[in-house]
Amino acid sequence: MARLTFLGGAGTVTGSCFLLETDKLKLFVDCGMFQGNRELRLRNYRTLELPARSLDYVLLTHAHIDHSGLIPRLYKQGFRGQVIATGATVELCKIMLPDSGHIQEMDAEWETRKAKRRGEKHLEPLYTAQDAQNCLRAFTGVSYGQSIALDDQVRVRFLDAGHILGSAIIEVWIRENGQEVKTVFSGDLGNRGTPIVRDPSFVEEADYLLLESTYGDRLHEPVANEAQRLKDAILDTLQRGGNVIIPSFAVGRTQEMLFFLSGMFKRGELPPVPVYIDSPLAVSATEIFERCPEYYDDETKACFGGNDPFNFPGLTFVRDVKESMALNNGDHKSKVIISASGMCDAGRIKHHLKHNLWRPDSSVVFVGFQAEGTLGRRILEGEKKVRILGEPINVAAKVISLQGFSAHADQNGLLDWVSRLKQKPQRLFIVHGEAASSCALSELIGQRLGLSVVAPRVGEQYQLALQGLELTRAPLPTVHPAGLDARQRLLLEIFRLEKKLAEVKEDLLLMENGAPETESLEKFVPELNEKIDALLQLVPKKG
Repeated sequence: MARLTFLGGAGTVTGSCFLLETDKLKLFVDCGMFQGNRELRLRNYRTLELPARSLDYVLLTHAHIDHSGLIPRLYKQGFRGQVIATGATVELCKIMLPDSGHIQEMDAEWETRKAKRRGEKHLEPLYTAQDAQNCLRAFTGVSYGQSIALDDQVRVRFLDAGHILGSAIIEVWIRENGQEVKTVFSGDLGNRGTPIVRDPSFVEEADYLLLESTYGDRLHEPVANEAQRLKDAILDTLQRGGNVIIPSFAVGRTQEMLFFLSGMFKRGELPPVPVYIDSPLAVSATEIFERCPEYYDDETKACFGGNDPFNFPGLTFVRDVKESMALNNGDHKSKVIISASGMCDAGRIKHHLKHNLWRPDSSVVFVGFQAEGTLGRRILEGEKKVRILGEPINVAAKVISLQGFSAHADQNGLLDWVSRLKQKPQRLFIVHGEAASSCALSELIGQRLGLSVVAPRVGEQYQLALQGLELTRAPLPTVHPAGLDARQRLLLEIFRLEKKLAEVKEDLLLMENGAPETESLEKFVPELNEKIDALLQLVPKKG
């Protein structure tokens, strides 16, 4: 009997990974990296439940790192099966995974320097750029709609998810004991009517459905409205004499921004102003977009009949580090800088925020989802001071959120997509969402569509059959990075507490005297002191 285990993307937006097993075959659908706060990132170090060599396939919905980012580690650990994805996803992974490996190396080097000062051991990167390059040998590209037999029991098909270039919904049919069970993995579903990519395909039937819920608790503004707000934000910032900083995902969102800006400049809606794409990855991704017009919707194809929609006068693509640094050290003329990472946790965007976030004349425009614990999320939620590259920075710039540009379907889009199923699933699993969005969508689907809905936790395993669903295993325990002993784990927890207390202290310093919030906070201090004293009593003293 087929078994489905939730290894990631459950209870969180990141780390998408689902293990599907038959008596003969083991495969992952996605093998994504956990992103966000430290607790989430630690999950990337956990030991796999099954030997990597025993895995036959990885079916990859799309190239974003929260879906593909642990494939190099899997390959490093011995996986030698096939990674099957659309042709465009394969091309994007060729640039995204080595870039991710480079980031892992830099992060490990940074953490190692800090560990040495604490007398702790060297930290190895999750994987290197070379590891990522090596894993690309396993990739095989397929077309939308192509039926692929993995063995005599399992066949799969990729459909257009309308999320980014090459993104896919994956249908999996498993035939056992004379019965065929169909499980559908939605991947990340896109918005209808957005530029560049086509609208998501509809699925007619499913016995089991895994549905993303990134925006399951909210509605997007129409894209046309958000484009107007983007234009207004740029014009307002230019009038104030500042810079427009746009943290943007290198793949998908950056190209969408270029598409809209190109139209605005060509129609004369914006005055001449330099625009910089400051991300080597985004530059390479844009080149891939230009080479893959077969994935475009009709509107974008029509644009290519005339001018390039990803290029316009005043646009500069920045690869060189010195050229990137010069954007903050040169003249004081206003400019638009689009840079990665989209959640502000890595890459050149951190430097641009460091130089512009404290400026009241500048604007930071968020055009994509910000996961819990990320720098982007903290800025978006109104923190007045944030730490960037080791330095506390005041948040004085105008912060603008344009979530209508999201490449994810909103609540109505998700409901509409599910309602198009002609054969309703026995069970619908809500995945790839934070608790609030997953819960809201679960309730709504149950009420409006009358479907049986489950919001699984990481580690839960289900047996899939036409007769029904059976939970066969409880969630996985919390894990820590391999190689940490009890002392190091305790130190890690204390470092986390120190960081949280430092954040509380910063917030209190920014509060005015007599602020009502301090009274409710004050009651926690005696209990905290008591627990710290108890901890001190347990720690053996020298001599």
